[in-house]
Amino acid sequence: MSRNWDEPIGQMTTRIDHTSEEVTEGFPHFADSATGRWTTSPDGDWTGGFWNGMLWLTYHRTCDPKYLGLAERFAARLDPRAESDSVFRGFLFYYGAVLGTILSGNEEAERIALRGARGLAESFNPAARVLPLGNAAEEASDVGHGEQNIDGVPGGALLTWAATKTGEQSLADIGIQNGLRNIDFCLRDDGSVIQSASFDTESGALVRTYTHKGYTDESVWARAQAWGMLGWSMMSYWSPEEKRLLEAAVTASDWWIAHVPDDSVSYWDFDAPIHRQPVRDTSATAIAAAALLKVATQLGSPAGDPYRAFAEETVATLVDSYLTPVDPADARLPGMLTKSCYNHRIGLATDNELIWGDYFLYEALHVLAGHVEATQI
Repeated sequence: MSRNWDEPIGQMTTRIDHTSEEVTEGFPHFADSATGRWTTSPDGDWTGGFWNGMLWLTYHRTCDPKYLGLAERFAARLDPRAESDSVFRGFLFYYGAVLGTILSGNEEAERIALRGARGLAESFNPAARVLPLGNAAEEASDVGHGEQNIDGVPGGALLTWAATKTGEQSLADIGIQNGLRNIDFCLRDDGSVIQSASFDTESGALVRTYTHKGYTDESVWARAQAWGMLGWSMMSYWSPEEKRLLEAAVTASDWWIAHVPDDSVSYWDFDAPIHRQPVRDTSATAIAAAALLKVATQLGSPAGDPYRAFAEETVATLVDSYLTPVDPADARLPGMLTKSCYNHRIGLATDNELIWGDYFLYEALHVLAGHVEATQI
């Protein structure tokens, strides 16, 4: 597909500028689709790293010191979260700090990222071979050291990256084991992904699987499918010797491609009834697009070409139909990814702009425009 991907990047950069002026305390979390006004989280919740990831990407592309200053400031705000008992330290410190050292060689970002990695590694359960949710995990119905979910797989990339910096193979081993065990727990035989699992903390045995944010406990929640695609594709790049990781990423990606609606934008849950006004989730779709680009890169041409083509088609639809302005009469702030669904089960931000949806669309656009390699980040 031949098109100017830098144009929507510019729209989203305008949105970043507006957000940086509005959000002076805390981190942008989700925004009203009509006004663009952000609801913030004081310490980053599980999403603060995605905002900072957008700042690192912008600095990498523009070399504008304004974005470096913002990225360093928000990374410093994440530093205390290294001690939080939450698997979502993977998201916080990979996107919030690792991207800073990968894209700009920032030494302070490296220090913060390594602190986050060590904190996350300390939570590892060797019997179950997983990184548990932890008692402070945000936005989960069941938390603690006997619970895990698919959102924790990308955190393995934080640990494998940290191993390359420190030479501590044990960090990489934890990330790899967590990625592989999540295949056992969460990837069904048909390629669909179930969000969560409970396990016995002593024996490591699986107790049950469930989907706490989906339509039912057994349904395929769109974001769970996308997190699986993303996590396994990230881990397969950092650990190419573990062939099961790329196989899992491909299997989950094939399921997504086969089941997503014809316009390539998912509903909030693949099993939810579709009424006349179904609820979409562009955030899950953006995550899936970013994952498909990573899968395509690792498979190479020609095997990876269909995955890249599907990702391009998906990103084009998100830009053309869901990124403001969506039509000439749209007077909203430019660069907002609309129609994202946070948590439909509890009615939270079901038709909003979500910071992680913004991030993954922004990442995918940077890859398609040639500003970064899909597997670089």
